[in-house]
Amino acid sequence: MSDAITILLVDDHSLFRSGLRLLLTRQPGFNVVGEAPDGSEGIKRVSELAPDIVLLDLNMPGLSGVETLRLMLQDHPAQAVLMLTVSEDAADLAAALHAGARGYLLKNIDADSLTGAIRRVCAGEAVVSEAMTDKLVQQFRLAGQANAPAGAADHERLTAREREVLACLARGDSNKLIARDLDLAESTVKIHVQNILKKLGLSSRVQAAVYAVEHGMGG
Repeated sequence: MSDAITILLVDDHSLFRSGLRLLLTRQPGFNVVGEAPDGSEGIKRVSELAPDIVLLDLNMPGLSGVETLRLMLQDHPAQAVLMLTVSEDAADLAAALHAGARGYLLKNIDADSLTGAIRRVCAGEAVVSEAMTDKLVQQFRLAGQANAPAGAADHERLTAREREVLACLARGDSNKLIARDLDLAESTVKIHVQNILKKLGLSSRVQAAVYAVEHGMGG
């Protein structure tokens, strides 16, 4: 199990946690190292266990999922967190991604899609449930420049190729797909993504996708 992806489950419904643990432990390459029934306990468990990824519920008593996420990332900014929720509200989606979630999935997702999403997030990609993609675009187009992050003009520093890569990120494309579409090596795409994040002062490709949509660079 040394190469397995380690996972922490944070959800206030014990039955859901049990089912999710059972599902994941039956899949090769996954190791559920802990559970937490609320955000406060989840934050403690992240510090104790340092999991590869946290599967975090959105609506919990006490600390909400978004509040929990922000506090987790304050102490552990590199922590991968994937929201797993029943909420199809575009505002919840936007809040989670702005707070630093690397993905947002609905709980009705099938097992293969969930395990694939976990692997993608751990590989540095972003994932959003297909049903939520249009809502994401609409939410940030409506928000417009008013909610743009500091340094809104930083995108002017991007090269033409970096702008193309950013437009692909806004569509949720993987590095492999971007490489194919732009006829680049996947390693070159990774470098472009790193440069984009550095120039825009962002910490994840999800935030880069949000930025692109907010600034009309979604392609």
